[in-house]
Amino acid sequence: MAPSGEPPGDAVVAVAVLADELRHGMYEFIRRARRPVSRDEAAAAVGISRKLAAFHLDKLVDAGLLRARIEPAGGVRKVGRRPKVYEPTDAHIRVSIPPRRPDLLADILVDAVLSEGEGETAVEAAMRTAHERGRSLGTEERDRTRPGRLGTERTLTATQDVLTGYGFEPDRESPTCIRLRNCPFHPLAARSPELVCGLNRAFLRGFLAGLRARSVEAVLDPAPGECCVVLRGARG
Repeated sequence: MAPSGEPPGDAVVAVAVLADELRHGMYEFIRRARRPVSRDEAAAAVGISRKLAAFHLDKLVDAGLLRARIEPAGGVRKVGRRPKVYEPTDAHIRVSIPPRRPDLLADILVDAVLSEGEGETAVEAAMRTAHERGRSLGTEERDRTRPGRLGTERTLTATQDVLTGYGFEPDRESPTCIRLRNCPFHPLAARSPELVCGLNRAFLRGFLAGLRARSVEAVLDPAPGECCVVLRGARG
């Protein structure tokens, strides 16, 4: 067992592997691809040779971050051996480079307990606190960048930059939609999905309110292995 305050051994190995810029780039590319990726594609994504890409991809497989398999036969393919493809495992890296931020969910829940009002349930206090925390973050971002009036695309760009730092892995699916590929609260989401998804939405709605971004809305749209919230252009 790892000493208190230190990550477990498998996390240490994963972080060490991702410390290499090329591996980190390929890993991020494959995570965002949402489909099996070939060596040629991974190599092209970071601008290296196929042979060097194979070396780094094998390191990611050994660390438990990727799984490799042979592409099944079928369809039109080139003559020769079927290509090996790579896809992410279900591993969640809880240690990041640079060092991780304080646990946002824990902060929200502690603040909710300390500020719970008379007649307010624990869940209501948590939702209110999450919204307030998001609104404060959005206000800080607006004061820092002074963006003026925000349309849908500019709002999503600003939101994408901020949420990357919070571990949401925002992915711009289209000019008017961001899907959050990672839930920073994933281990707890499995135990209480309604609570955690609600907190995520309240936090993101608060952020948009603080940013004064009326052209974008945070809506629930759960997908396996991803955050339950999608940011999209407001309808109606």
